[in-house]
Amino acid sequence: MMLLTILSLVFMTNDTINHNQNNQNNNNMKFELIKLPYATDALAPVISQKTIEFHYGKHLQTYVNNLNNLIQGTQFENAALETIVTESEGGLFNNAGQVLNHNLYFTQFSPNGGGQPTGKLATAINEVFGSFDNFQKEFETAGVGLFGSGWVWLAADHAGKLSIVKEPNAGNPVTKGLTPLLGFDVWEHSYYLDYQNRRADHLKELWKIVDWNVVGGRLK
Repeated sequence: MMLLTILSLVFMTNDTINHNQNNQNNNNMKFELIKLPYATDALAPVISQKTIEFHYGKHLQTYVNNLNNLIQGTQFENAALETIVTESEGGLFNNAGQVLNHNLYFTQFSPNGGGQPTGKLATAINEVFGSFDNFQKEFETAGVGLFGSGWVWLAADHAGKLSIVKEPNAGNPVTKGLTPLLGFDVWEHSYYLDYQNRRADHLKELWKIVDWNVVGGRLK
């Protein structure tokens, strides 16, 4: 009887320790993996389910985990994501930048996307690029021409004027005081399973799933 009581106390103690450790881990998770606004197979064939599972489920999750670990005990422990991106450097910047980049990337798509923007965004595009077709060509050219890994962005300044910005690695236009509206990922992990080395084909297909309501809503 005494042995059973001792064993019960041991198990209760272990459960309490595990519970406290889980709570501590949860408390350390300031940033979480975003929820996709669509099923993992919803963007196929433009982006396959396998690519979503790797790109979102593994790559982005790793960036989130790294970011949460790196901010512990630093001045950025309670900072907003954009603040970390604009004020940090090194590994912290790389992981924070990739979390911000991918949050914008994955939420700008929809299985019902495509077409052309309307309203203020359409007007702003026409003012700078002359037409939506011209903008698409310039955007794709920028993405294809970016050497190595990185991002191509449509960004807006404080006056709402648009520009195409090429950023290497984890770069984001917020570091230049711009607002990112649309971002195409040209890291190979974003397209290689579906397109191998055909980056140009990948970029051209992405227009079919862009949710212009989301992108236009980012224009302040």
